[in-house]
Amino acid sequence: LNCLMMGFAVIVGASLVSALNFSINLLLGFVTSFTLTGASMTINDYYDRQIDAINEPNRPIPSGAVSPKEALSFALVLSIIGFIAAVGTNVPCFIVAAIAWIVSITYVTKGKRTGLLGNFLVSTCVMIPFVYGGFVVGKLELPIMIFAAIVFLSNTGREITKGIVDVRGDTYRNVRTVAVLYGEKDAAFASSIFFVSAVGLSLFPWLWGLVSNWFLPLVILTDIGLVASSISLIRDSSRDNARRVKNLILVWFITGLLAFLAGTIS
Repeated sequence: LNCLMMGFAVIVGASLVSALNFSINLLLGFVTSFTLTGASMTINDYYDRQIDAINEPNRPIPSGAVSPKEALSFALVLSIIGFIAAVGTNVPCFIVAAIAWIVSITYVTKGKRTGLLGNFLVSTCVMIPFVYGGFVVGKLELPIMIFAAIVFLSNTGREITKGIVDVRGDTYRNVRTVAVLYGEKDAAFASSIFFVSAVGLSLFPWLWGLVSNWFLPLVILTDIGLVASSISLIRDSSRDNARRVKNLILVWFITGLLAFLAGTIS
């Protein structure tokens, strides 16, 4: 699901600055984002295999379905496919893809233990596909930058929420998340600040005339969802509810993506 969303994000980014017509570059952009996201998540599972043995024992590596060596081999294949697709698009796309890959590997190998800084690294990787979409069609304009900022803020909130879910394993590995350092309740408040900040930015594209009125229904639904999720998390910052909110935020990500896509319809 995450790979599909990141591939779709490239299409949304391209649609924000150009009429959405099928092209080889657009297909290559989708492939690059899909495969490099998959590579990053696979490498993350490799480095998280001890934590996952505690937090998520049913995942492929701790469950024994996939060996660590097989996971790294799979990540290498995905990375090669992604970079070939990026090279086939254009030079700026290859540079952006390389930066995204470096940021993601930095997070997996070093940044995760830093807590909030690590959350920012993940959010950078999540917002890059939208920027990448602009480079796919040769344009980088204001709507993309606004949406990238919204994505960065809302995903940071989700990453902090994930820290509540993973607090036991993260404590074991000395991962300095907000939840580990300050407790689940403070982490819930921090998550909500980022969610509400994203909501605060969401209407600017419409107010500035950057998107059409078709943008409004879906973005309002997204905003209501983010605010409701924030309230729920503050009221109940337990691991189970944090997991539910974390998964629900993905739904609001999708409706937000669709809102910006609908906003391109005149």
